Amino acid sequence: MMRARRRQAGATLVIGMIMLMLMTLLAVTSFGLGRGEMQIISNMQWRNDAQSAAQRAVEEVISSPNFASNPAAVFTAPCSGANTVCYDTNGDAVADVTVTVKSRSDPAKPTCLTAKIVKNSALNLSIPNDLGCATGAPQAFGVAGAATGNSLCADSIWDIQAEAFDAVTQARATITQGVAVRVSSDNVAASCP
Repeated sequence: MMRARRRQAGATLVIGMIMLMLMTLLAVTSFGLGRGEMQIISNMQWRNDAQSAAQRAVEEVISSPNFASNPAAVFTAPCSGANTVCYDTNGDAVADVTVTVKSRSDPAKPTCLTAKIVKNSALNLSIPNDLGCATGAPQAFGVAGAATGNSLCADSIWDIQAEAFDAVTQARATITQGVAVRVSSDNVAASCP
């Protein structure tokens, strides 16, 4: 009977060791999966930060007074070259993400794809922006220099692409956006085909 107990105690020890190894393997696998998921989540967050910075740059370009008149210098204070802007995305007062604004067809600036002069007859003078586009009364037909019916504004369509890059995390994001903007007809001649 003593021998049977000794064999049984040995079998219990072997089974216990196998169970311990399986539990350790399960714990290590769970840790590895959790770590991988955390890395995926971190990468997504860094990419989202870069994407937000790119979208912010596009919105700054559209709001810039230099946008239509000088598309090669849309930012008043570029950070690392023409048409670049830097943002602090994590609040440590250090610029994390650099965004370069360009177009798909021109790596140096946004591109005006088309522009059409707005006719005075198409303006709604109850809207302040349209009121600023209106011109005075036209001259009589047949008189030299007679008015063409054109207003002082044009509707333009632009291709804007913002590429964001975070040097620390290596996150990249690109936003491409088409934008319709009413601009001065003087700017159309200089920057639109």
